[in-house]
Amino acid sequence: MKIVTDNKIPFLKGVFEPFAEVVYLPGDKIKKSQLKDADALLTRSITQCKNELLEGTSIKLIASATIGDDHIDKEFCRLNNIRWTTAKGCNAKAVEQYVYSALFALSETFGLELFRMTIGIVGVGTIGSLIEKVVRTIGMRVLLNDPPRVRNEGSNGFVALDQIQKEADIITLHVPLLLAGEDKTFNLLDRMFFERLERPVILINTSRGQVIDSEALMDAINIGKVKHCVLDVWENEPDINQELLRIASIGTPHIAGYSVEGKAKATEMIVKSVNDFFNLPLKTKIPGLDTKSRTIKLNCKYFNEQQCILKAILTAYNILDDDKLLRKNPSEFEKIRGNYKFRRENSGYSLDMKTPDKDTVRILREMGFKFLK
Repeated sequence: MKIVTDNKIPFLKGVFEPFAEVVYLPGDKIKKSQLKDADALLTRSITQCKNELLEGTSIKLIASATIGDDHIDKEFCRLNNIRWTTAKGCNAKAVEQYVYSALFALSETFGLELFRMTIGIVGVGTIGSLIEKVVRTIGMRVLLNDPPRVRNEGSNGFVALDQIQKEADIITLHVPLLLAGEDKTFNLLDRMFFERLERPVILINTSRGQVIDSEALMDAINIGKVKHCVLDVWENEPDINQELLRIASIGTPHIAGYSVEGKAKATEMIVKSVNDFFNLPLKTKIPGLDTKSRTIKLNCKYFNEQQCILKAILTAYNILDDDKLLRKNPSEFEKIRGNYKFRRENSGYSLDMKTPDKDTVRILREMGFKFLK
């Protein structure tokens, strides 16, 4: 048995070696010739699993350590009896953490009162639902948009996109990339979308770069329709629009989901996929993973609720560090992403807090933090 895998998938080395020949390659260097006699391909989104790569190979399974699947030609796989899987949901808590870090970093820099603002969540799947729960807890008004869920569940609790355009102070995107069809999301935020905004907004995109028309976004920023923009995903990655990075409030190299816990879970999921498909006697738990909680000490005596939460959030993960790193070397987008030091999620921290009020404790627990007894 032969497995070809992206060498940036963490915690994988040594797992399959007792049962298979394993070839580790950079994701953008995987070629058809290397897959001719391979049984499985383990990949990330950088590897385009299309007919140009797969045709004429012996691949039987593609297991992608990603939540998205737009890099996989699903119709080709169906016609050629290739099974494919992803690690959907693996990084939801990491993306949730990223969004909170962005919001609270903006609040500190620009003096925003988040508790008084309206947030529109476009795409209310696993990640969007996690964010919804916490922003409601901290008192924000929430508008939810998810047409597939409306069709399946009814419209109660959801709004049309035009209501978000009229009423939201913040818009955060959590949709898959769909190039066509009833739920097409390619260029969902186009020039017309920005023209119809009735107030300046804060825009956060952690879904896919192609969901936004970059040129239209740049114009919207320049005329004040978008007053603050946080981008983790970009059109034409890794060759990102450096002018858009320059005028964005925060820009990062597609690392919103890059936590230790999220990456470990993704690897566990693809290992399980291979194990089940080929009936291997593997253990899917990642050996040697450090899960020891780290302590954050905070004195909230002189802080209000938002300030106290901000200190906890930005101590666990300060998004501005990743922003600085990308701005320093924007042409090295993929190198920065590939060498990223995975951060711990909020659940990896225990808070040792002096004089916190009950509401602050409740909100921080909802965000995933633990507390020392």
